[in-house]
Amino acid sequence: MEILKAESISKSFGEKQVLNNVSITLNEGEIISLLGVSGSGKTTLFNILSGIYTPDEGTVLLKGENITGKPGAISYMLQKDLLFPYRKVIDNVCLPLILNGMKKKQARQKADPYFETFGLEGTQYQYPSELSGGMRQRAALLRTYLSSDGAALLDEPFSALDTITKSKIHKWYLDVMKKINLSTVFITHDIDEAILLSDRIYILSAQTGSIDEEIIIEVPKPRADDFNLTDEFLKYKRQIVEILHLS
Repeated sequence: MEILKAESISKSFGEKQVLNNVSITLNEGEIISLLGVSGSGKTTLFNILSGIYTPDEGTVLLKGENITGKPGAISYMLQKDLLFPYRKVIDNVCLPLILNGMKKKQARQKADPYFETFGLEGTQYQYPSELSGGMRQRAALLRTYLSSDGAALLDEPFSALDTITKSKIHKWYLDVMKKINLSTVFITHDIDEAILLSDRIYILSAQTGSIDEEIIIEVPKPRADDFNLTDEFLKYKRQIVEILHLS
């Protein structure tokens, strides 16, 4: 089932065309990545999908409904966790529900069962400063999930984590995505991360502002812990490096 679809998206800023006739689809339960070098339009496309920008041409559909230029229609998570330091973790997680009119007690009751699912059990009444970087990202992702309608946009959410923490959270992320069935558009500049997490990868060209190629990662999930050491992984990586002209 098609959850999110961007059709023929074009966007310019002044004389510079950033996106040119870009189309992507996100199916139920999928993780897709938007991959490209700096200046390839990843963030602009993210802002169009989230409704922050309106495209010059094209439409964005969420479950068939036109959400083009409508902020708040789809949940998104930025690079920084943006947790309020003076709010307990559970109240940070509940904030979108409360802003949408839900009573605080009801919002806490809705959120509380998911703390175990997200590996956050016991942190509900702590403050963000008491959590590690990885745990803060889990809390931010839970907040995104609670305000989602089955789909979410993640903009390099793990880029600030160290290599060991990032490796651990990748495994956790794939596990929790299976449990909650959240369809996700993942924006990254990290080739390894895109291959590890994605079902499909769209590669954006900085030269043309269009999709250079769509790569299907055919290795089924759950993927082995040493998948990133296999010949198959390296084959995908070499293919992407060649498309991005990084070699």
